[in-house]
This record gives sequence, structure tokens and C-alpha cells, in this order.
Amino acid sequence: MISYEPFYRTLHEKNVSTYKLINQFGISRSLLDRLKHNKPISTVTLNDLCSFLDCRVEDILVYIADTKETENQ
Repeated sequence: MISYEPFYRTLHEKNVSTYKLINQFGISRSLLDRLKHNKPISTVTLNDLCSFLDCRVEDILVYIADTKETENQ
């Protein structure tokens, strides 16, 4: 599973609010909702977020192995 938990830490560390993302960078509320619920986003969007926040991909998302998949192997 992909988790966007690092995204919120990065926002906090860089002192960037969701208000600023929406109004200054043009990020849509629906994208923020997708991130909040760990739904898929495009690599273009990921690139844009990294550019806006001047950060690496690892600062936006993390892969967490599904325990069910791990148990079946």
C-alpha cells in the first residue's frame, strides 16, 4: 500500500498549509482528498508536488507492505 503520511510531515516541516497549496500552487481540494485517503495519484502530480515543496519523492509517499501478501509468500 502507498501511504502519503510523509507528505503531511513535509508540509509541517516546510510550514506549508493546505490553504497555501490550494491558493498559491493551484492544488485542487480533490487531490488533497485523494492524498488524505491514500488513493492513487499520477507521476505528473507527484512531480508537481515535489517541485512545489522542493523535496524528494520519499518526502511525499512511502510503500508499506501488505501483511496478507507477506504472509502468503
